[in-house]
Amino acid sequence: MPLATATKIRALRRDFKTGAAIADLLGVNRSQVTRWLRGAGIDPLNAERIDLLELVWANLLRLYEPGAARSWLFGLNPHLGDRRPIDLVRAGRAEELLRAIRAERAESFA
Repeated sequence: MPLATATKIRALRRDFKTGAAIADLLGVNRSQVTRWLRGAGIDPLNAERIDLLELVWANLLRLYEPGAARSWLFGLNPHLGDRRPIDLVRAGRAEELLRAIRAERAESFA
């Protein structure tokens, strides 16, 4: 059974330390994250962004320590045409992100 979006937000907040950090990652107002954590409804677009951020973050933590995973998320990535992965999370570009992570994984095992 899939985890509820609010559960994912709480888990991400533990990893990123604050709800404000999650809001910044998603490009939403900080009060929005607080409302979501209090049980307010989450619109489909932001629910998808949260799902994607959680998926990307979980995959990155399989490859890197948290600090390196954060650097990957915010750094320019050659597998993404020198775009920042976090910007693709905000845009909902799951396929491109997962391809870039697979490429990172392949390079780490080469």
